[in-house]
Amino acid sequence: MKKILLAGAMLIASASGYAQKVKPALKLIKGNTYYLVTSAHSVIKQNINGQLNNVDLTINGKMSFKVLNTDDSLYYMEVNYTRVGMKMQMPNGNMAFDSDTKDTSNVMARILSGITNKPFTASINKSGRIRSVENAEGMISAMVDGIKELPQDRKDQLKSQLTQSFGSSALKSNLQMSMAVLPEKAVAKNDQWTIGTKLEGAMTAQINSVYQLMDITAQSYIIHGNATLATDNNADYKIISSMPMKYNMKGTMISDVVVDKATGWITSSKMKQTIDGTVQIKDNDRLPGGLTFPMTITNETTSTDH
Repeated sequence: MKKILLAGAMLIASASGYAQKVKPALKLIKGNTYYLVTSAHSVIKQNINGQLNNVDLTINGKMSFKVLNTDDSLYYMEVNYTRVGMKMQMPNGNMAFDSDTKDTSNVMARILSGITNKPFTASINKSGRIRSVENAEGMISAMVDGIKELPQDRKDQLKSQLTQSFGSSALKSNLQMSMAVLPEKAVAKNDQWTIGTKLEGAMTAQINSVYQLMDITAQSYIIHGNATLATDNNADYKIISSMPMKYNMKGTMISDVVVDKATGWITSSKMKQTIDGTVQIKDNDRLPGGLTFPMTITNETTSTDH
């Protein structure tokens, strides 16, 4: 009987420990620099007037986050792109650009080089939510104005295009999608929490993610996420490639994230995303009558801290 009671007590203690709650959170040190190294591979399939127009795109980048200051709720950081590379395979040929390229005749490489090591600032709360991104437009302006051979109207157009991908709003939503995975409250193993993210850029969309704490190891929290994405069909047209466009898309995303227990920083993550729908080009001088065509995007992104 004593053995049975002892076994029962051990079982209860084990179950109690299993349900113990933890609070994953950022625990960063002022003056330290943390890194996010990302590789994103996208396949974009479009059917325009019966003609297939597929693009295979790979973007690699490394970002540094230096903690300038901290208070009870926020980290204030200096953020830099330290390297950016891009490869595109298209029906009319292939292209590759890299910020490390020294060829000054390659304008796109100069653009990527121009946004590296140009700091902007961000504030991030202890759960990885991006509260603000500032000074990104200054980074873009300084880079474009440095290309002396471009006429002013082309510079203005280029600034507008780059702002859609590298402006403060776009960077805020992209960083949020990458970093905002931690719960606001303490959780136990197998608990779930929901995070909503508004994606800003060429595409305006709402992402709703449900994350689950799958496991706790000696060094890490293991987190799995399932998300749905839907564009804002009431959003205004945006000028893309000199034409007013709007996306009507829906999709899903799954992610697996490993978070360092000591710092709360993401050590590795894998994300798979599938989106499909239509693109609307509004009636304009270049395309009288406008155009609507179907598009599918599949994306696989991996990230590490080194």
